[in-house]
Amino acid sequence: MSIFNAIALIGGLALFLYGMNLLGDGLSKTSGGKLESILEKLTSNPIKGVLLGAGVTAVIQSSSATTVMVVGFVNSGIMKLHQAVGIIMGANIGTTATSWLLSLTGIQGDSFFINMLKPMSFSPILAIIGVIMIMFCKKEKKHDIGKILVGFAILMYGMEAMSSAVKPLADVPEFTHILTMFSNPVLGMLAGLVLTAIIQSSSASVGILQALCATGSVTFATALPIIMGQNIGTCVTAMISAIGAKKNAKRAALVHLYFNIIGTLVFMCLFYLINAFIHFEFLSQGATPVGIATIHSVFNIFATIILLPFGKGLEKLACLSVRDDKEREETIDANRDFDLLDERFLDKTSLAMEHCRMVTNNMADLSREALFKSLDLFSDFSEEKAGDVCDIEERVDKYEDVLGTYLMKLSSRDLTEQDSETLNMLLHCIGNFERISDHACNLVNAAREMFDKNMHFSEKAALELRIFTEAVRDIVNMAFDAFKAEDINEATKVEPLEEVIDDLNMELKARHIRRLREGKCTIELGFVHSDIITNYERIADHCSNIGVCIIEIRQEGFETHEYLGIMKREDNEQFRKQYALYKEKYKLPETRKFTENDMQPVAVKA
Repeated sequence: MSIFNAIALIGGLALFLYGMNLLGDGLSKTSGGKLESILEKLTSNPIKGVLLGAGVTAVIQSSSATTVMVVGFVNSGIMKLHQAVGIIMGANIGTTATSWLLSLTGIQGDSFFINMLKPMSFSPILAIIGVIMIMFCKKEKKHDIGKILVGFAILMYGMEAMSSAVKPLADVPEFTHILTMFSNPVLGMLAGLVLTAIIQSSSASVGILQALCATGSVTFATALPIIMGQNIGTCVTAMISAIGAKKNAKRAALVHLYFNIIGTLVFMCLFYLINAFIHFEFLSQGATPVGIATIHSVFNIFATIILLPFGKGLEKLACLSVRDDKEREETIDANRDFDLLDERFLDKTSLAMEHCRMVTNNMADLSREALFKSLDLFSDFSEEKAGDVCDIEERVDKYEDVLGTYLMKLSSRDLTEQDSETLNMLLHCIGNFERISDHACNLVNAAREMFDKNMHFSEKAALELRIFTEAVRDIVNMAFDAFKAEDINEATKVEPLEEVIDDLNMELKARHIRRLREGKCTIELGFVHSDIITNYERIADHCSNIGVCIIEIRQEGFETHEYLGIMKREDNEQFRKQYALYKEKYKLPETRKFTENDMQPVAVKA
């Protein structure tokens, strides 16, 4: 074997691994996170878990990726450890799909149909179609399908390049001698384990073994223990991902490891015990890609059938390996939400974006809760309730910090167009949610001052504020509900109400100034009144920002000021109707008309 064969072998391996990565990435993006969502909503039925784990892994072409996701789900608390067991077993079955695809290279025959089934016959066609879709199609979905086709073609070309490069090894006695050493079950298992642990993909290592079949020197006696070791080596990725995770996540990774170790030991002991009496003739025959795919599938199906009834035993074994502290495990609290923002999910961008959306929805609910509790304090003040508002505001601040950091990390990944739009919307909106909770704290201070100083608004002022408060409650509910449902129709109703709230703000200021002039209100109470309506008006502004952002993102972008200008034009019939409706709904009680003098500053005596 010359240096050029070695270069060709390395190049073929590089193409093979890149093609596998491109294929898996394209399949994952095309699914749009739906496969991962199915895993999240898994029932506790272990058989369904096995089927789902096998199905998802067959699609995304990586048992390591599935297991890492499962570790993340368990770490975040959205999946129980006993649910993870079935999925992990199914992932081992699903990963055999790749070896069956690669076994197509071994198809023999002279007919046109048989030849077209050979990867080297149809791969160029797939590559051409894929490149055309990537270069000339504008829709991102078609780009992803193009990547799948090109990835598969590159994968097959890499496989062919490796097979061609290793063919000369058939004439090298030393190579044959090395492979004979691997016929020893222990050495073969260790070889497969180390190779897979290095490249972190059992599918890739099985593919390399299938490529070596071209030498004719690989017998089934050599291949079988190597395949066993490959199943153990693939656990390395999940074990690495569990570093720094919570205990249940570490246990999920250990379940994956124990499943493969126990399954391998049971299978090998039974196989070689039976072989001692029967002497399987096929072991001395040259291995084929189809034969290797068969062994890979049979082993994983066998291990699943044998160990699935003992799933709870695997769970207990993992719990014994990672014991609970004597102290009580941490309880469910606000931080549980942040577990959804696990960095393990960043490689699955659609899933990570969905988690960001869930956490942002919870942040919005907290912000709304803080505001509404602060509004209630004006009629029923207590320090305990005021403290609750401030505690919620601190949690909202933490949400903004954690979410903002995670979204910035996610923004550096390869996002779909829709995910990119969602990310921009979330980044804009979390700031507005946080500011609304800040205004809730400002209102707490105003309510506290009135309570401590035993101050009360006049009957008219109190009635006006009640109407204003109701308008603020409605615009917050409208904007927040539109955000959570991504409802553009609801979002378009926010701006007309915000305009009415601006009018209410100006009118309440004018009316209060008149009461000050007439001596019906004190300067000190006037400051509190001004603080309240100013915070109300700014809360409405933030709701307007949220509503505009939803519309802007979902209607492929526009300038905010331009949009607001269009909305408020006199010929905008829809805006005028909504504005008139809200104007009537939040109409203040009649009083004398105001003049410009009413808005002049009130002289304060020293």
